[in-house]
Amino acid sequence: MALTPEERSLRARIAAHERWAHEPDRAAATAAARSAFDRRFERIVDPNDELAPAERATRADNAKRAHMTRLAYLSSRARRRRSRG
Repeated sequence: MALTPEERSLRARIAAHERWAHEPDRAAATAAARSAFDRRFERIVDPNDELAPAERATRADNAKRAHMTRLAYLSSRARRRRSRG
């Protein structure tokens, strides 16, 4: 029997809670993913690795902030649309 989307979501949530319940150091467990996420923005702003490290870091931080702000904006629009029915 196939699971409904709601059932799949619940199973995934259970698995996530189980995983984090047994993790002694969350920061260490997610360090590689956070580092890769940050490097993504460095590659976006300096694809040819030409900028000074400090300038690359500043621009990458701005690109990351723009990305997160864009996500927040889109989320607020989606919530507004859902609330209208």
